[in-house]
Amino acid sequence: MSPIEIAAVLCAKFEGFFARPYLCPAGVPTIGYGATRYPDGRAVTLHDAPITRATALLYLQFDLRADAVAVQKLCPGSMAERRRGALLDFAYNCGVGALRSSTLRRRVNAADWESVPAEFRKWVRGGGRVLVGLVRRRNAEAALVVQE
Repeated sequence: MSPIEIAAVLCAKFEGFFARPYLCPAGVPTIGYGATRYPDGRAVTLHDAPITRATALLYLQFDLRADAVAVQKLCPGSMAERRRGALLDFAYNCGVGALRSSTLRRRVNAADWESVPAEFRKWVRGGGRVLVGLVRRRNAEAALVVQE
């Protein structure tokens, strides 16, 4: 599987599908598989029309392709596709800016793969509190990094 396919599987599992807009735990209007913006750049609002699963998948793929370019620039070294997929899922969930300024990125770029799982696991808060879903997601990402 490609990094985008790996990230899409993780996103679909951990974001879940929502046809109608909702507020995520961090208080951001979201739709589909975690989209906060539409491909045309407009922000999702709570008054937007519902979407189909197929449309949500298109939005997810659009976002993941854009994030993949950013992740490649931030972490340009050679690595297994599963590792890049885990980083891409992280960037989709937490934002490219979070990856840019993180110790996670520094550990990845140093190829310090033994330390990377602990760095993923630091990112488990939403709306100021630890969220079980984020703990599970970070554990799934960490598992992809340590697989042989």
